[in-house]
Amino acid sequence: MANLINYLSGVAIPVIIMLIILFGLKEKVEVFDTFLNGAKEGIEIVFKMFPTLIGIFLAVGLLRSSGIIELICNLITPLTNLLEIPSQIMPLAILRPISGSASMAVAVDIMKNYGVDTLIGIITSTIMGSTETTFYTIAIYTSSVGIKKTRGILVAALAADIAGIIASVVICRILS
Repeated sequence: MANLINYLSGVAIPVIIMLIILFGLKEKVEVFDTFLNGAKEGIEIVFKMFPTLIGIFLAVGLLRSSGIIELICNLITPLTNLLEIPSQIMPLAILRPISGSASMAVAVDIMKNYGVDTLIGIITSTIMGSTETTFYTIAIYTSSVGIKKTRGILVAALAADIAGIIASVVICRILS
């Protein structure tokens, strides 16, 4: 069974490419020219998004090096204690909407310190799976299509992230 899956995964992409080429030939589409036009549009989108990505990476770097995350965690500790949210996951909860790589580094650090089978480790894993890098995703999608007014999108996405974090804590506590 494993050999079959390995074989299928190895031939899947070449088969799909061949099917696209055959369909293009059947429909009398200039496949290579269409590919080049798509690649050109892709590069243009990357150039449009580049300033946004630079801004996000700069902001994440500033947040991590300035100590603001620790300050925010300390300020909201009374609220998290009241809601019985473990304070160990708060750096992850703060960084997850901003940066995937930074939140992954924080999640790995939490797992190393507390273990993957502990309640903290399980909550961390669940948060990583049930939330999104909101600012990055919004920046990519809105800048690629030229949307300027993102306030409503941002509020809804952050509300979904908060719901994902709270649901992760609640469900993991119930199931543990």
